[in-house]
Amino acid sequence: MENKTTDKSNQLVRQLGLFDSTMVMMGIVIGSGIFVTTGIMARSIPSAPLILMAWLVGGLLTFAGALTYAELGASMPEAGGQYVYLKEAYGPLPGFLFGWIFFLVYMTGGIAGLALAFSEYTGYLFPAVSTHNILLTFDVHLLHNSMTYSLSAGQLVGVGIIVFLSLCNFLGVGLGKGIQNLITVIKIGTIGLLITAGFAFGKASSFDLTLNPEAMSFSQIIIGFGVALVAVSWAFDGWNNVNFVAGEIKNPAKNLPLALFLGTLGVTLLYVLLNYIYLSALPIPEISGVVRIAEKATTALFGTSTGIFVSIAVVVSTFGSLNGSILTGPRVYYAMAKDRLFFKRTAQVHPKFRTPGFAIFIQAVWASFLTILGTFEQIFTFAMFVSIAFWVAGAASVFTLRKKYPDQKRPYKTWGYPVVPILFILFSMGILINTLIEKPVESMAGIILTLIGIPVYFYWKGKSKFEKGNKDHSLKET
Repeated sequence: MENKTTDKSNQLVRQLGLFDSTMVMMGIVIGSGIFVTTGIMARSIPSAPLILMAWLVGGLLTFAGALTYAELGASMPEAGGQYVYLKEAYGPLPGFLFGWIFFLVYMTGGIAGLALAFSEYTGYLFPAVSTHNILLTFDVHLLHNSMTYSLSAGQLVGVGIIVFLSLCNFLGVGLGKGIQNLITVIKIGTIGLLITAGFAFGKASSFDLTLNPEAMSFSQIIIGFGVALVAVSWAFDGWNNVNFVAGEIKNPAKNLPLALFLGTLGVTLLYVLLNYIYLSALPIPEISGVVRIAEKATTALFGTSTGIFVSIAVVVSTFGSLNGSILTGPRVYYAMAKDRLFFKRTAQVHPKFRTPGFAIFIQAVWASFLTILGTFEQIFTFAMFVSIAFWVAGAASVFTLRKKYPDQKRPYKTWGYPVVPILFILFSMGILINTLIEKPVESMAGIILTLIGIPVYFYWKGKSKFEKGNKDHSLKET
């Protein structure tokens, strides 16, 4: 593996302890998904036991991924996470393609989505800032086609929260992690309160333990379970983002694996218990297709409308997830720029705040553009298919890197190797195949979007060689 010597004044500083890292991991994962996903899942698998099993399988799958990525992060504790692993295992092109889709739609689209979710639920409390409050509408004509564009107050609020949190994270990791720790503790406490109150005071109905109440065929159950797992994977998405800030974690050989283990177990426990409360509160027919499942279930449990409480919980939850994403994402662009595969300024660390300032800036600009555009959701769907494929490639790099660098120091080795990584890869491949079957257009669009990055890679590569050649020529002349 190549060792690089860099100017220490332009390096990130290790400021994140075990608690900080765990809060980053849990804070990013716990967003709005747990409050809205179960009703959607019930359409595919109308069975309370199967729904709980899907959440448990999703947690176990995530845990298998965490065990695998813990080895990668502990052995290569650098900023960039998955970008670094793919680059070292397979070469710079696969690493760049991950970074390309990551910046273009995956991370920035996710940030835009969280910002709009924040606005949507804030709008429940203050209708004036809702995404339903349209401020401007006009027709756009392009290539003999026309479409109507609408700008809402919620979109402007979304841009505002992106800019605010980007500024906080620019001003120092200490401020960013402080926000993350506080908000994550609040959101864990809120979910814990819902679970405790549900068990202690809820007017729960009898829990239907029938495995297949609608007499679905075996093939229908398998397909439905696969669709449900896609939704669960979305709710667990972001579990590996803590690896992006490995270059800023204190004692990463110990703290990064522990943060992944503790965070994954904590999230899984909260998800399974909260879903038990949902399913105890309402029968499956009343859950199926319901998006605001948390609100409906808690209202059924406690006998009064809990819409305001649930909306506040979602606002807090999305705020924390948004902050964590804004904190971790720029470290990938920073790592790419250090390899001269992105804008040169992106590799610069602010001398006072010791943060990748320009990387944070360009992420904020592009995520804000997607928020204003308002059409990022379909693009983000394209990216999800490719992102799961990169999860698989990242997990498979454990095998490649052990063979490629047998003498590399590995403070932590994947527990259950090789079975655990193989199980993670196989289950993830199953989700990929299911997504390809169920959403072939979006899946192929994601692949095409990724392949567009190939000529972009060669552009950056050529530009890097040209600049290096000019630099060498200037040195010779002097």
